[in-house]
Amino acid sequence: MPMRTVFTATIRIRNGNPYIPIDASRAAAIKEGWRKPLPVRLRINGLPRKAWRVNMMPVGDGSFYLYLHGTVREASETVVGDRVDVEIAFDPRYRGGPQHRMPLWFKRGLASNPQALKNWKALPPSRRKEVLRYFSRLISAQARARNLAKALHVLSGEPGRFMARAWKHGV
Repeated sequence: MPMRTVFTATIRIRNGNPYIPIDASRAAAIKEGWRKPLPVRLRINGLPRKAWRVNMMPVGDGSFYLYLHGTVREASETVVGDRVDVEIAFDPRYRGGPQHRMPLWFKRGLASNPQALKNWKALPPSRRKEVLRYFSRLISAQARARNLAKALHVLSGEPGRFMARAWKHGV
């Protein structure tokens, strides 16, 4: 891991999402002046051996939320309320954009729905990345079909819920 920041913190929860608060001075020590999602390598309690790639999300005042998704918490055997050792280093090799390929079943669904395709292209790259990551974890054909229907519904501009958030007008 490149030059790193090490500290102890308590895992908190915000809107159902476990996170560690990163104050402005600590964030500046990681990467001075950064105001957008901050790509870092992360270890919790020394795990894993090869650090995770995670984006810290800006609060707007120079501080960040370091959200801990399920994989991180499971591997580090931690839960909300635990006091943990945190190792963070800026990830200079990070490149934005989707890291998961668009599944053929989703590509075909978008191709059959011009409005959904238009709204998909209008989504911010971070949201497209989030959707593709979510789709990459779907295993069964039933889950894919169910989620394709929900995605096309909201991307068509219809109000609804998809991926635990309310969508309005396709975004």
